[in-house]
Amino acid sequence: MPTWAELVFLLCAVGFILALKGLSGPRTARVGNLVGAGAAVVACVVPFFYADLDHVALILVAIVIGTAIGAVGAQRVQMTQMPQLVALFNGVGGGAAALVALLELEHFADATDVGVDVPAAYLVATAFTILVGAVSFSGSVVTFAKLQELMTSRPVVPPGLAFAFAGSLLAALVLAGVLIDEPVVWVGVALALVGLLLGVLLVLPVGGADVPIVISLLNAFTGLTVAAGGYVLQNTVLLVAGTLVGASGTFLTLLMAGAMGRSVANILFGALKGGSTLGSGEASDRPVRSATPEDVAILLGYAERVIVVPGYGLAVAQAQHTLRELVEVLGARGTEVDYAIHPVAGRMPGHMNVLLAEAQVPYEQLKEMDDINGDFRQTDVVLVVGANDVVNPAARTTPSAPIYGMPILDVDQARQVVFLKRSMRPGFAGIENELLFEPQTTLLFGDAKDTLGKLLTAVKSL
Repeated sequence: MPTWAELVFLLCAVGFILALKGLSGPRTARVGNLVGAGAAVVACVVPFFYADLDHVALILVAIVIGTAIGAVGAQRVQMTQMPQLVALFNGVGGGAAALVALLELEHFADATDVGVDVPAAYLVATAFTILVGAVSFSGSVVTFAKLQELMTSRPVVPPGLAFAFAGSLLAALVLAGVLIDEPVVWVGVALALVGLLLGVLLVLPVGGADVPIVISLLNAFTGLTVAAGGYVLQNTVLLVAGTLVGASGTFLTLLMAGAMGRSVANILFGALKGGSTLGSGEASDRPVRSATPEDVAILLGYAERVIVVPGYGLAVAQAQHTLRELVEVLGARGTEVDYAIHPVAGRMPGHMNVLLAEAQVPYEQLKEMDDINGDFRQTDVVLVVGANDVVNPAARTTPSAPIYGMPILDVDQARQVVFLKRSMRPGFAGIENELLFEPQTTLLFGDAKDTLGKLLTAVKSL
């Protein structure tokens, strides 16, 4: 590799680091994203100018197809479908790393046949990339299917799953050992197949609100495989990029698990002893107090302090612009309004922040859970729009609940609570929310966008 190419790759690696730094704040996230994308494009283009590439036509066709798919996806994928898209991206990255490692394994096998000694470290990295990349690919496909409702979001625990997982893991370790001892292509293929099975078995018993955490974990897996692949290929850009993704994905997984009040092991294997969130459940037929938009408008009109709790239902209804306009009208009337953001609101970290930023909501109004929880006692009205599990008191009061121990927004301490809900179906965790039946709670049924529109009209007419 010529010196100029190494320097360009170094600059691309620096670009990835700066991109990650930019993504750490809402004001710099867009620029950070563009810097990272630009660095990736440059890193992909540079080999065309120094390397003696084979099958250039096929490479260009693949780039055109991938670019077209990405452009169409960027335009058509809704914000509510972003977790599914992230899951697919994770899977594609892990699968690509595993395929590249299999190709390198073929080269190592050819080198061994002619008496060349391949360093053991390369073989260890190759076996790791094949196994973990395959796990990431198949596991991400299952998470996509769960979130897209192509299969049940409830935990799937067939008889003997624990033994099948343990046996597959043992087989994977044995095959990896054989591969490290002697690089043989068929052993690598067998290792990849076992990895695909492990990925499926790993994700099947995960249900409900735990699925986004598994996406983050698989993202970390993909990053680690890319880093290992970069070591095998002696490619600094891949090594740096993979390390950044692996490290950030690992931290994000731990932070999300902490926000759920559970360990990563419990999230992955809790269903084997009944500890996973359940997924979709049955609608309750218990009586609740409901109201009209005009009734709620009067309640908001006399409130001095209002807190809005957004959730996945807000994203589904695409009601963020109407909600922002309602908050602006209340603010113009002298009402103090903030948004309370739970760390796992929606179905991925930052989902609500991005959704509200898209609607031009001032970032100063977005308050993290730890910063705003103490304000609920002095709040006149809490407006819950599409959230459920993150305000469910069962997390504090019901040890048998799958979300027990999860830190929640203390909405139940407010003077009045208004829930905007489409129906009485439970949240993603699959359990009833007792707050819905409390005397200070009022329900406003209907599509969030339509209901907020009527509420906005009623507030303006006060």
